[in-house]
Amino acid sequence: MRVTTSQIQAFKQEGKRFATLTAYDVITAKLVDEAGIPIILVGDSLGMVVLGYDNTIPVTLDDIVHHTRAVARGSKKAMVVADLPFMTYHKSAEQALDSAARCMQEGGAQAVKLEGGKVMAPTIQRLTESGIAVMAHIGLTPQSVNQLGGFKAQGKTHQQALQLMEDALAVQEAGAFSVVLECVPAALAQLISERLKIPTIGIGSGPGCDAEIQVVSDILGWFTDFQPRHTKRFAHLADEAKRALAAYGTEVREGAFPTEEHGFTIDEQVVRDVEQAFPAAS
Repeated sequence: MRVTTSQIQAFKQEGKRFATLTAYDVITAKLVDEAGIPIILVGDSLGMVVLGYDNTIPVTLDDIVHHTRAVARGSKKAMVVADLPFMTYHKSAEQALDSAARCMQEGGAQAVKLEGGKVMAPTIQRLTESGIAVMAHIGLTPQSVNQLGGFKAQGKTHQQALQLMEDALAVQEAGAFSVVLECVPAALAQLISERLKIPTIGIGSGPGCDAEIQVVSDILGWFTDFQPRHTKRFAHLADEAKRALAAYGTEVREGAFPTEEHGFTIDEQVVRDVEQAFPAAS
């Protein structure tokens, strides 16, 4: 039985903080699930950490469905949330319904996430009225990076702060079961969390949110080219992987690996029969 939206909202009512993580493949999903993380997000961040793009814009719905399917197969308990990619839900509520349906029917997701506050509230309402669980996302919205002028904190001015509070209340009213607050000043994020009945899930928004989400590659130290300010490396797996790969290469070159214990045996008579059937060239 997977984690439900009711359970997630109960965490808020009971004052229980919780962690969420991204995952993009079977192996990672299995590890995250076994660690007891209640929500796995198949984020469009896969564009950067898996597919090598500069941002999330090139990620397609096919990409998300493909990776969501893998994560759903690799996990058993966590709620799987699929990120709706750029321009797959902006044209109309009907487009959003079609995109969400693919993520759930083909990908196996239990919920979808979309970016945008008050302007996206009608779409969120249409999705929730159709029985689709929606995680909202406000603050720094990576799909709007070109319009925002880069990856910058949001809500620092008087007007922005008021707008973020309005956005948060609007997505709650529209039926979102939770909302991601990305790169929102800590004091404002805490105030929004106090005003909302649904859980806030922070990333770069301080300790006052109800939950935290991070990119799994960042916290495991898989992605080492750049460390965002909002993350912490709980391991340095890239360094360990490099050591292991180098050791593998060395042992293969020197003949230390593989050995007979890494292979399979055969009856010696069979080998002799093959030798006789196919004699060496003279």
